[in-house]
Amino acid sequence: MLPTETTTDGIAIVTLTPNPAKPRGGVVVLDSWLIAQMAQTLDAVAASGPRGLILRSSSERVFIAGADLAEIDALDDPALDAYLQAGTAAFAKLHSMRCPSIAIVHKAALGGGLEVAMHCDGVLGVLPDSADKPWRIGLPECGLGICPGWGGTQMLPARIDPATAIAATATGTTSLVIEAPHGLLDCTVNAIADALPSACAWLAAHPRTRPLPNPRAITPADAPRIRAALAQARGSVPTSDAATAVFDCVEAGCASGWTAALALERARLIALRHTPFARGKLEQFLRG
Repeated sequence: MLPTETTTDGIAIVTLTPNPAKPRGGVVVLDSWLIAQMAQTLDAVAASGPRGLILRSSSERVFIAGADLAEIDALDDPALDAYLQAGTAAFAKLHSMRCPSIAIVHKAALGGGLEVAMHCDGVLGVLPDSADKPWRIGLPECGLGICPGWGGTQMLPARIDPATAIAATATGTTSLVIEAPHGLLDCTVNAIADALPSACAWLAAHPRTRPLPNPRAITPADAPRIRAALAQARGSVPTSDAATAVFDCVEAGCASGWTAALALERARLIALRHTPFARGKLEQFLRG
């Protein structure tokens, strides 16, 4: 179980922690241990009937630094498909709760880490001060020759300008505009000490008592707007196998919705990791 506390007004606060077998200097990485812990913890939280859920990280350097690529790379194709589906099931517990949820993002949130945050109803960001480097927030998978596998191609275009989102995902850009109201974040604070009170206030202002079938994502009802953005992105992004996978997943979301698009993401990610470009990038990253 992940550390969990409940405020006097019924808000559950779940803290993401590093795998104790792989402490990684305190950096939270999305591996099979964390996926299993999230599933178990969120089930227990849901059973307690909270009025809201806050998801935060114990790391001072990241929200979640992304998926454990070494762990993923060691899996054969059927095992990787099962791994990705386990993550999908765990993260779905966030939007299927009968209460609103919000993620507190402090510093980096990359790949699967950003996908976890976007499964929440809201994303609160602690803004960098003038002495800090800009936070790295985005979906870098295409830069490694692969693609998102937990809904990133569907959620990011629903949260920011879709043409920008699709192009950024297809190129692996991690320098998104994050500030509210036009960026990825629903609200911001200037100091980490202000994050919890502001998250509680956001939850109070956005009540929800019914489960959602999926997080904020592309829907067939959005198809005309998203397809226009997709055409714009296709015209601006260099051709690559990974970019094509992203475009195809966006089209799947327009045509068939969340579940079909997630299935295509998984299939494309599994296939892409065997391409020569991805093999070279992944081996370079893992040696890194």
